[in-house]
Amino acid sequence: MGALMGVYLVDKPLGLTSFDVVSAARRAFSTRRVGHAGTLDPLATGLLVIATDTSTRLVPYLTGHDKDYLALISLGAATATLDAEGPITFEAPVASSVVARAPAALASLVGDQDQIPPQFSAIHVNGGRAYAAARAGSQVDLPARRVTVHSLTLLATLERAPDIGALAHLPSLAAAWPAGAQGASRRDWPEPLGDYPTLVVQATVSAGTYVRAIARDLGERLGVPAHLSGLVRTRVGGLELQAATALEDLASAAPVLETAACGLPLLSVNAHTAKDLRDGKRLPGATLGLVAATLNGQLVAILEGDGVDLRVRRAWPSA
Repeated sequence: MGALMGVYLVDKPLGLTSFDVVSAARRAFSTRRVGHAGTLDPLATGLLVIATDTSTRLVPYLTGHDKDYLALISLGAATATLDAEGPITFEAPVASSVVARAPAALASLVGDQDQIPPQFSAIHVNGGRAYAAARAGSQVDLPARRVTVHSLTLLATLERAPDIGALAHLPSLAAAWPAGAQGASRRDWPEPLGDYPTLVVQATVSAGTYVRAIARDLGERLGVPAHLSGLVRTRVGGLELQAATALEDLASAAPVLETAACGLPLLSVNAHTAKDLRDGKRLPGATLGLVAATLNGQLVAILEGDGVDLRVRRAWPSA
């Protein structure tokens, strides 16, 4: 089928990269113009937002939203990748008293902070990706990033990870899981690296936050090695996992309206103003920050206000 302009919500399967999903979308819609808004690691599953055709112009405005995750953090083993990909670099026994301190340790990680990204990450370093240098055995200097961890809620503690049977019967998890989404108990999880005590954590974080790094930092607070043994992204801005489609069903999925996907305040304009905006003209207005101008429900432009004028950041062609 031909490409349909729009934003699509995909439930990324375990083991695929975000680029694998983009490649599948290109085949499904017979177009090269596909982009995604926020990478998910191969061992993570859940909500991946992609855009096709002219909707790819919206991608930069989709990546900055807060996100929700369901994370499994295993205590007792550290890995080079900070997740279940491994290999294990250090192990140590975990006393029950350490697990008992987990809620306080999680609370200490909430707030604005400078987070050091994982060595195995897609950050550009010296003309390449950090993970390429890490796989070659090099240690690169990754500057800390300012991020915000809005909340870390401990839903349960498990004797090992991932205890699928236990996940299926957790009332706290049922309350946190998006209604209508594929259940956590039926979800594919990474193969566990061992029988380590595991925390089931609901996380709300700003864009650019690495949940793998939260697992690392939590272990440091508790004085034990730790790694991320499973991760599901359940929300990006106002977009929820419950509305996502399986990758194999993408070709028949309905797109999300651009105006809903962008998550910005909407400003309705008339046809004359829409033409002016598409021509790059400013619009008087006391608005601060980003807004989305629309005409008859269709996106016209992303505008940024400085309190005096609204300037065009990105314009969409007329239909």
